[in-house]
Amino acid sequence: MVQARQQTLQKQHPLIGQLTEILESIWQNQLTLFPYHMPEDLGYVEGMLEGDRLTIQNRCYQTFQFRKIHLEFAKVGDNLDILHCVIFPRPCFHLPILGIDIIAGPKAISAAILDLSPVCAAGEEFSSASPALPANYGQALSNLPPAKFSQPRDLPEWGSIFSEFCLFVRPVTRREENAFLDRVTQYVSLHCQFANEASVITSADERARVLKGQQHYCQQQQKNDKTRRILARAFGPDWAQRYLETMLFDSP
Repeated sequence: MVQARQQTLQKQHPLIGQLTEILESIWQNQLTLFPYHMPEDLGYVEGMLEGDRLTIQNRCYQTFQFRKIHLEFAKVGDNLDILHCVIFPRPCFHLPILGIDIIAGPKAISAAILDLSPVCAAGEEFSSASPALPANYGQALSNLPPAKFSQPRDLPEWGSIFSEFCLFVRPVTRREENAFLDRVTQYVSLHCQFANEASVITSADERARVLKGQQHYCQQQQKNDKTRRILARAFGPDWAQRYLETMLFDSP
């Protein structure tokens, strides 16, 4: 089993390997990581999808500020490599949810997405139509140089949870791949810095707003029918629902 897990990572697309090294390095340098308990049967799973072997491997950590740092690696035969990363803050901090996804085939990367998604507007009633990033995030992200990619992609219909700084592209050259890695480095480093500087929310009302915003984020992500269909075809609908609610987007 251990050998199978190692082979899963070794055979991933090079961009996924590079991104994993960047993320792990930033987290080790800027955060104090603790183990995160996840269901034993969901750490590593294997199934079949239309004749191809599907493997999923999960890594999770937690910190004082983040209730869950989740890295998922999925591989479908030799046809598809996926990296999925989400960092869920503890509801006692007013912090956005960081999300990263890369979907890569043997010849091209079909999608790369990066965002610091707001969960609510500080000091305001939560509105799913108008969430806002904390002011320090908005200012810092506005000051970054423009990201230039030749093939931007449209957000899905349920993508109202994403911020104005969301990057959703199809990198088509090595330069664009490196540009995506650079932007990930900037976002994640800023996120860790601001998390370390964040104060615990003392207002019960504000905590409730943040909690509601995080729950809304998870509910919207669970509307991704493409992910649900793939998991259901490989493992069955009940398993897919449990995995979405327990592993991918578990609501606090």
